[in-house]
Amino acid sequence: MRIRATVAAVTGALALSALVAPAAQADEAPTFRESAAAAFAAAHGPSDKAAFSTADAADLGITFSNFKIASAVKVGTTNKVSTTVTYTLTHGGDVDVNAEDFDTGPYIYRGSFDEPDNMLFGDYAATCTDTSTTTASCKGNIDVYPAYGELLNAHAGTWKGGALALNYTTGDYSDQGDLGTTRVQRYSKLTVNASPEPVTKGRTITVTGKLSRANWETFDYRGYTNQYVKLQFRKKDSSTYTTVKTIKSNSTGNLSTTVTASTDGYFRYYFEGTTTTPAVKATGDFVDVR
Repeated sequence: MRIRATVAAVTGALALSALVAPAAQADEAPTFRESAAAAFAAAHGPSDKAAFSTADAADLGITFSNFKIASAVKVGTTNKVSTTVTYTLTHGGDVDVNAEDFDTGPYIYRGSFDEPDNMLFGDYAATCTDTSTTTASCKGNIDVYPAYGELLNAHAGTWKGGALALNYTTGDYSDQGDLGTTRVQRYSKLTVNASPEPVTKGRTITVTGKLSRANWETFDYRGYTNQYVKLQFRKKDSSTYTTVKTIKSNSTGNLSTTVTASTDGYFRYYFEGTTTTPAVKATGDFVDVR
């Protein structure tokens, strides 16, 4: 599908996610996300927030179903993150999903459908394949740019999925929310260090580490505090880790505990994750017991 520009000025929460232009795109024509955000704002917000079309927009009569997205979108502090969405588009016989003036795409949002706290779109429109005279199978992306201030830490958690379609010639538009859910999560990191190495059998081993996660407001990683983390061990010739004990990260995300040296093997920390932060396992640290 060909991308067309629209004249729009979106303010407030929509501007936070939809119209922050990454440097690589700053000099290019408006992307699908800009057109889609403008159309959404015009349909859902006060008329002074956006002007998608000078014509009186009508509902295209399109509905969306079978919305599928990854269960979680893990976002760090720097790199662009893309996740694929597939859905079914059902339309009337007068709609041509392959027309140059027609686009459709998925999005995710927080809060209510009518007044979302934040929204994330894809840079480009979805591609659709006709499956009948009135249905099409569509595939598009959600593109996230954490380094450009698209997210606040409070935005981590469950988001809802939606999809929209728009006609650039007539200004007609359809969108539908509450099609599915995903978690937008703050990417996590976990380290481990077991010492001393080597160690005499029966002596004490101190295992330290740190649990941290992306801070979308300071663009670095900060300690994830007061979280339960499992200390696990596997013998040198085994492939299976067993939980030794569970401890909590301190006020800076640091971890520290002691165990008794018994046999050669690997120690690691394992964090099971929360709604806002994905599970993570540290790379095992080998201890030579003599």
